[in-house]
Amino acid sequence: MITNQPLVSINIPVFKCEKYILRCLESVKNQTYKNLEIILVNDCTPDQSIEIAENFIVLNQELNIKIIHHPTNKGLSITRNSGIDASSGDYIYMLDSDDFIPENCIELLINLAVETDSDVAIGQTMCFDSKKNEEKLIFPILTDEKTILGVAIFESFVKGKWPVIAPNKLYKRSFIKENAIRFVKDLFSQDELWTFHWAQKAHKIAFTKETTYVYYLHGESIIFNRTKVNFENYLSILGHFSDQYESTKNKFLKTLMKEKIIKFKEMVLIIQWKTIKEKEYLHQNIFRMQRMPKLSLRDYLSNRFSRDIKKKNFFQNIPAYLSAKLFIWRFER
Repeated sequence: MITNQPLVSINIPVFKCEKYILRCLESVKNQTYKNLEIILVNDCTPDQSIEIAENFIVLNQELNIKIIHHPTNKGLSITRNSGIDASSGDYIYMLDSDDFIPENCIELLINLAVETDSDVAIGQTMCFDSKKNEEKLIFPILTDEKTILGVAIFESFVKGKWPVIAPNKLYKRSFIKENAIRFVKDLFSQDELWTFHWAQKAHKIAFTKETTYVYYLHGESIIFNRTKVNFENYLSILGHFSDQYESTKNKFLKTLMKEKIIKFKEMVLIIQWKTIKEKEYLHQNIFRMQRMPKLSLRDYLSNRFSRDIKKKNFFQNIPAYLSAKLFIWRFER
């Protein structure tokens, strides 16, 4: 148990969440750790979410809550940045308005962060599926290490050892500020890109396998948004990965970035075919991806990349029309 009580800023974006915002706020109110600053960022929500939040504030005046109002709708990335900029706490925690947190969430994470002097403390995420009325572990922590240091942080990110979602992490505010880590304007579903950026900068991260977040899966969840707009967004994220790869001088980091790019290409193609199933669009995207970083002959002759990565890269970079045909065959067989 820590003796000092660092202030924790909890950032909650508000947009079309009138069905869920009260439950979210109640879960923050019920935290066992009390030194909290609650920041609601209103991204011009058209529903009753803000009215519900304002009424909650009137009924709970002992809580430290402030609302930031955007003059126009700016999207989730700018909304998250507004929350970061408005935060005065020693730590920042991001919570989406349709989700909620167990009552010991912040206490667990702040104790872990302070005890280990970590830049980021990460907890386990539980998913509640509202259609099936069941709970299950989602985005699991796959490492048994309590802490990871230095370049091993980015390596563990690339290897998928812990969840990349921006929420359910306690970030040291000074770490975010000093490294100017921000969400990129006009991109959505950019958890991968956000984590790609900060994982290169962190000195230490820490884990608890206790549940500190409940992801509420419902029909309006972002995870169900699978249109061409989403896939163009993913390609933009790949573009940011590629730009970072080109500008990085560290050879070990470049190797890891190349692996991440190959894995992300594969993920995007699988999701695209699974949801849209347009052969020409698949062919176009494979062609576009072939202009991005890929393995060289030297990479194939080295032991820096696994056989699986080499295989993925090969199928991604044969002639695009053939790659698309083989991809469909591999996926549908």
